Amino acid sequence: MKQAMELKSKMEKIQKELSKARIEVADKDNLIKITTNGQQKILSLKIEPEAIDPSHPDKLEKLLIKTITSAMEESKKLANERLGEVTNGINIPGLTS
Repeated sequence: MKQAMELKSKMEKIQKELSKARIEVADKDNLIKITTNGQQKILSLKIEPEAIDPSHPDKLEKLLIKTITSAMEESKKLANERLGEVTNGINIPGLTS
């Protein structure tokens, strides 16, 4: 029981740290910049005017999807690394995956 309480306390501490973590991702041309936290929440999204071409909205859509996906992957990677420190690499569905 004591170990379970210690694990819960460590997990809560890591979750708090992840909520404060900042991961910044940009596309290769820095037209779109996304900031997330370690809990896969988007905190900010910046789009440079050059990225907006009304005659080709599909380009912006694709760029957004690619950049958001990258930001979420980086955020999840950080979370898995931090949570893995507590779970010793054991996959706990809904928590570490």
